Amino acid sequence: MASYKVEWKNSAYKELQKLPRPMIKRVVEAVDDLAVNPYPSGIKKLIGSDHSYRIRVGDYRIVYEVVEDKLIIHVIRVRHRKDVYR
Repeated sequence: MASYKVEWKNSAYKELQKLPRPMIKRVVEAVDDLAVNPYPSGIKKLIGSDHSYRIRVGDYRIVYEVVEDKLIIHVIRVRHRKDVYR
């Protein structure tokens, strides 16, 4: 199985930097795992989008999009669960 390339949207990268330091490490590890398996157990497909998914890391959510034909994962948002969908 080929490995996916992970690309961070600028706004998602800024959101990542604002997280508590221990949470940053957990989020980065979760995103790195997505490069190997973009559909791990526990993901949810977002309603209204064909290629957007979210995973949970503690109280935070990572919203990402999978581009199958180019083997790319775009990280769109990294936010607390109360703010991620606003």
